[in-house]
Amino acid sequence: MKPNLDTKEIIKKVKRIELKSRRKANNLFMGEYQSSFKGRGMIFSEIRPYQYGDDVRNIDWNKTAHFNEPYVKVFEEERELTMILMVDVSGSGDFGTRKQFKSDTIAEICATLAISAITYNDKVGLILFSEEIELFIPPKKGKKHVLRIIRELVNYEPENRQNNLSDALRFLMDSFKRKANVFILSDFMDESSYLKNLKIAAKKHDITGIRVFDEKESEMPDVGIVQLVDNETGERKFVNTSSAAVRKQYKDYYARLTYEFAQQFNLAGAGNLTIRADEDYIKPLLNYFKKHSLK
Repeated sequence: MKPNLDTKEIIKKVKRIELKSRRKANNLFMGEYQSSFKGRGMIFSEIRPYQYGDDVRNIDWNKTAHFNEPYVKVFEEERELTMILMVDVSGSGDFGTRKQFKSDTIAEICATLAISAITYNDKVGLILFSEEIELFIPPKKGKKHVLRIIRELVNYEPENRQNNLSDALRFLMDSFKRKANVFILSDFMDESSYLKNLKIAAKKHDITGIRVFDEKESEMPDVGIVQLVDNETGERKFVNTSSAAVRKQYKDYYARLTYEFAQQFNLAGAGNLTIRADEDYIKPLLNYFKKHSLK
């Protein structure tokens, strides 16, 4: 479980994450963020007299008839974007064997992405989900808004311990009719199928799944008979970790979850990447952004 923080500790942690994320965003993300995520399309700018080389399909016939000479509509790219951070706050995020919990790494990644977005005057929104929608902050611009998002990521206490990504995706589709850049951050320790709703959402939105994991999760150590607690269900059971069969069964189970995460996002036509909770997340994110910009 996360330790309970008092108000001063929360403010200090928010400021620390904000400063760390701003430095990372300034140093590495600026150009890649802008080129990776383009605007929704073209918006009307002005009407002016026709010039040689203009597309005749843009002629404004009403204006042309009125002035008895050709006029054209001029369009420009709509640069402003909306970024949505969808964050799994179920119990399995409260795990970490190195520097910090998975949920702490997720908060830092979200802060870095949000700061990158507002630098280009884009809007940022937040959806915290477990087995239901825990918190929704509608998209807005500005540093004050991003600091609120970071504060919620640091301090929010979820009502539920399990998760349901499929329902969260349905909420996304109901809430946003226009295209948004959506980042789903989770450990994806979830056996339920969300492929159907992911496919539907990915047709409208630019979706990226970011899987954050702890290196000790992939294999069960041989430490004899121990009592294990499921962070999401609270279920307790004794497990003989000295059994090679038990360790192999767990290793195969974890490998299957890892494979299914990438498989479901690929089948839906959505992007995905995996980040270890204790590593510097900038390099894998930067590599992903570069590949994304080529699409």
